[in-house]
Order: sequence, then C-alpha cells, then structure tokens
Amino acid sequence: MEDSIIIEKFSNEKTRNEAFNLLLKKYQQRIYWHVRRLVVDHDDADDLIQDIFVKVWKNLSNFRADAQLYTWLYRIATNECITFLNKKKQYQNISLNDDSSSYLAETLTTSSYFNGNQAQLKLQQALLTLPEKQRLVFNMKYFDDLKYEEISDILGTSVGALKASYHLAVKKIEQFFNEHD
Repeated sequence: MEDSIIIEKFSNEKTRNEAFNLLLKKYQQRIYWHVRRLVVDHDDADDLIQDIFVKVWKNLSNFRADAQLYTWLYRIATNECITFLNKKKQYQNISLNDDSSSYLAETLTTSSYFNGNQAQLKLQQALLTLPEKQRLVFNMKYFDDLKYEEISDILGTSVGALKASYHLAVKKIEQFFNEHD
C-alpha cells in the first residue's frame, strides 16, 4: 500500500481507522525492531511502540509530505527511544555513554526473548559499548538498511558526519570482536 494512499485515507474521518491499520501493518514490525535494538528490553520496546503509535495517530493529520512517511516514523521512534533512555539513565543514575552498557548487556543476556547464537549476542554486546549516536547510525544503516540521506532526515545530521559515525562504529565493533575472541 502506497504511503500517499494511507495518508489520504487517514485524512477522511470514515476511513481513518482503516488507514491507521494499514500503517500499522506496513510499519509496526520495522519500528518495533528499530526500537528493540535501541532499548534492548522487549517489555520496554512494547511500551514504547504503544507510545509511538499513539503519537503517530495524534499527529498523522499534520504530516507534511516533504519527508517520506517511514523517515517521519523513524524520527518519532528514535526521539522516543532517546527520551526513554535518558529518563532511564537519570532514574538509575547511570550514563549510557560511559561503561554503563553493562546494564543493557545484562538485560540482553537474561532476556527470555533473546534467542540468538553467540555471534549475534557478541554483536549486540559490541553495539552496547558504542556511544549513543554511533549505535543509532549503525543500527539504521546495518540492520534497517537505510541510506545515509534517510538517516540524515531522521537524525538531522549531515551525511558526512553520519558516514564518519558509521565508520567509527564499525572499527569499534571490529576491535570488540578482536578483544573478545
């Protein structure tokens, strides 16, 4: 279903629910995994998904088609994740950019929802050692296969800075793998 059709249906009161269901069907899983990779915990991701799509419901009628719908959704999801993680680190008095990735790594290894193999677990642990922005960029580029221009729209950062962040993230992940053989 074309995004323009979803938006058009959403603008009509009679087809608004149908349009939103189409939007959910098209994007909910992609947004869930984007959120899940950022916050790690399944329950936190589920709660955030609800909050994100409530926000989308409330604001979709104001959506300007100067951006693509999915980049708008990713921007909302990313901002909600950053807000959530910042609140969580304040509540737990930790810094996500310090050596506090251990609390997220512990969540990852004790989660009944994680069923990956050792290589996947090691990659996720490596990602948790990255600074927040590098982790965001790596996740969007590597897992979501977004183009740098799309990530730029989502994060409001230049393409050059994103390329540098991604390159640094890859180098740090390689270093993590080499140190944790």
